Amino acid sequence: MLRLTLAAIFFTGSHLGISGTRLRGWLMQRIGELPYLLAYSLLSLLALAWLAEAYKAAPYVETWGQVHALQPLAALLMLPACLLAVIGLTTPSPTLAGAERLLEAAEPARGILRVTRHPFLMGAALWAAIHLLVNGDLASALLFGSLLLLALAGAKSIDAKRRASAGAQWERFAAVTSILPFAAIMAGRNRLRLSEIGWWRPLLGLLAWVALLRFHAAFAGVSPLGAWLPL
Repeated sequence: MLRLTLAAIFFTGSHLGISGTRLRGWLMQRIGELPYLLAYSLLSLLALAWLAEAYKAAPYVETWGQVHALQPLAALLMLPACLLAVIGLTTPSPTLAGAERLLEAAEPARGILRVTRHPFLMGAALWAAIHLLVNGDLASALLFGSLLLLALAGAKSIDAKRRASAGAQWERFAAVTSILPFAAIMAGRNRLRLSEIGWWRPLLGLLAWVALLRFHAAFAGVSPLGAWLPL
C-alpha cells in the first residue's frame, strides 16, 4: 500500500505542484513552451502509469465494502460523466492550454461551456466520485480519491492562472460560467443552448458510455452492473 500512496502523492503533486504554481512559468522561461509541454506530458503519463500499476498490485483492504446495490445507479451516472468528458474534449475552450485567445470572442462561453467552464474535469470528477463510492477499499480510496482531488483542485488552479494572465477578459468569461455544472444557468447568468453543442458530440459521449459498459469487465475485471446485468 505504501507504493500506491507514494504514487498517488506523486501523481497529484506533479500536477498541482508544477502546473498549478509559478514553477510552471519559471520552467517555460528556462526551456521554452514546447519543450516544457512535451516534458510535462511525458511526466504526467509516467505518473499515471505508476499510479495504475501500483493500484493493480495493492492488497485489498476493505473499508465500507463494495456497494453492489448502487452499481446500476453508478452505471447510469457514468453517462453524464462520459458526456461531460467527451463533449468537453471536443469543444474549443479558453481553459485549455494555448487557447486563451478564445477569451477575445464576443461570446466566449458557448456550447457545453454554458453548463460548466471545465466540462472534462467535471466529468472526470464525477467518474472518480462514482468509483470512490461503490468501491469500498483502501486502494480505491487512494486511487479515485487522488483523481477526484486533482479534478476539483485542477479546475480552481486553471481559474487562478487564467485570472492572472487574462485579467478582465477572464472575469468576463467567468461571470457567465461556473465550475459546478448548471450553476451559472440556475443563477440566471447563462442559458442552455443545445444547438451549440450539436449532435455528434453527445453521440460520441453516448458511444463512449456504451463501450465502457460493454468492455469494463474485460479491462477492470468486474461488470459495472454486477449480477443485475452481466456484460
